[in-house]
Amino acid sequence: MFIMGLGYPSAMWHRTRPALAARYRTIALDNRGAGRSDTPPGPYSIRLMASDAAAVLDAAGIESAHVFGVSMGGMIAQEFALQYPQRVLSLILGCTAAGGPTAVRADAEATRLLMRRDKMSSEDAAEAAVPFIYDQSTPREWIEEDLAIRRPWFPSPEGYAAQLQGILAWEAYSRLAQIVAPTMVIHGESDRLVPPGNANLIAERIPGAKLVMIPRASHLFLTDQPEAAHRAILDFLAAQSAATTAGKDRERAEGQPLGDSSSQNFGEEEKASC
Repeated sequence: MFIMGLGYPSAMWHRTRPALAARYRTIALDNRGAGRSDTPPGPYSIRLMASDAAAVLDAAGIESAHVFGVSMGGMIAQEFALQYPQRVLSLILGCTAAGGPTAVRADAEATRLLMRRDKMSSEDAAEAAVPFIYDQSTPREWIEEDLAIRRPWFPSPEGYAAQLQGILAWEAYSRLAQIVAPTMVIHGESDRLVPPGNANLIAERIPGAKLVMIPRASHLFLTDQPEAAHRAILDFLAAQSAATTAGKDRERAEGQPLGDSSSQNFGEEEKASC
């Protein structure tokens, strides 16, 4: 299950879904206030948006899934893993933070852009964000592809503000040690919006978490370095499948009853239930 970031539509998984679809069923949800989902009155708490993700799995008839969230979506994924641990086969946290006073803040220019977003047109805001979310080595045509995909789904000012309020009010750092799912934390080394120090903080707190830093990649590391990012993600998922198979083989050898044999999912595209 893919969970996108602040104001972004699920369509922005356009590079990653095809890379994983050959091996996994995939679901990409639109958070409330973004994409094709409704924009009810805010604010939207991160916990509320995690419950939306659970509702998407319910609607698709999926009991458990690998969960991959980026940016705000990574916050929702953390909360989902805390609230619904039995539903998380593994957890991938991309370009995200754990909130609270320990979080490493965006640089001053990026922070000013976030705070004045409501005074800019969607087109101007998207272009102004480019230096903060893409690495300088990324081809402009890749950036244009992203902008073309986002353009029909730019969020309303109300939806953007409601999501941002949820981010500012949320904290999970003090609870990260409670996450039991196998976890990979993946981050671009040049991220100015959510500095990579946040990845270190998260990986240090979640038991057994794997940390992957992507060189020449910023906040949108899936666009900056898609091959490197997808390789790391697929390797991590393959390791989880291998561990599950090994565990079942041990159970058979020991004559123990097998655990849940439900299929592994990232899911199929659904709207969040708002």
